[in-house]
Amino acid sequence: MVKMAKQKTINLHEKAREIIEIAEKQGVEQDFFFVTTFKRYQVQLKILNELEKTINSDGVLVTKEYVKGRKNLYSHPAIADYNRTTDSANKTVTTLIKIITALRKGGGSDGSGDDEFENF
Repeated sequence: MVKMAKQKTINLHEKAREIIEIAEKQGVEQDFFFVTTFKRYQVQLKILNELEKTINSDGVLVTKEYVKGRKNLYSHPAIADYNRTTDSANKTVTTLIKIITALRKGGGSDGSGDDEFENF
């Protein structure tokens, strides 16, 4: 579960199920590229969740102790990994949307302008 700014909780499993339902409606849920990309996205979300827990637990700043006991303050190394994984996950979502849009039943947009991802 993820809490948003207004303390609204989002169930990621429920959202994943909604993505699968959209894919089923579009007839792409069995497509190799959709399946592998969606699985990759789920892994990225899991990684992000673990990194976020680590950062929240340890704090955003960590100290490293060097020779003679000198300590230096640094940003948590997991922050860089979190940011890179976030960028990758965002690109993966874009790819998922492109796959669904390109492979939807009937070959492309039906011209209705009804995009199921608008409310996502």
